[in-house]
Amino acid sequence: MNKIETNLKDCYILELTKFGDNRGYFESITKEELNSLGFKDVMQVSRSKSVKGTVRGMHFQKNPYSQAKCVSCIQGAVLDVVIDLRKNSPSYGKYTSVLLTPENGRMLYVPRGFAHGFLALEDDTIFEYYVDNKYAPDYEDGVIYNDSDINIDWQFDKYNIKNPSFSEKDKKYKKLKDLPDYFEEVL
Repeated sequence: MNKIETNLKDCYILELTKFGDNRGYFESITKEELNSLGFKDVMQVSRSKSVKGTVRGMHFQKNPYSQAKCVSCIQGAVLDVVIDLRKNSPSYGKYTSVLLTPENGRMLYVPRGFAHGFLALEDDTIFEYYVDNKYAPDYEDGVIYNDSDINIDWQFDKYNIKNPSFSEKDKKYKKLKDLPDYFEEVL
């Protein structure tokens, strides 16, 4: 596994070693590799399917149900986006975005204490999440996708997305500065 640093502390792009020939390829990530990043045990594997222009996020779960995630796109393409919410982190309030496709084979490791979301760049995009803590709906929250203090560049024009689609819940999240400090320490 090749671990590439991002501008956010503890958040990494992962490139898995591929073994292949003219029939296709095989790649894997081990429990030990995940643990070395700070990922605990896999508690859930989830998939979502989205049409082009769908924005999902920016989601997180509060302690004690905060989640680390290892995410990838297994069909289509996404612009994956994360925000560091850890108050004492040197990258607090900053974001990074990464293009994830089956062709580039990249995964993104999202530590606990981060908000996560993505923009589907093609129809029938399938996104996969490995999560290290259970889903607890009473502990979920989010940051509004267009928080002007964070200023995420969703690249709508670049990907020819004229009318991005959001869930009603995602449109009601608050700005980061209006949220409590859920994550005081770097976890």
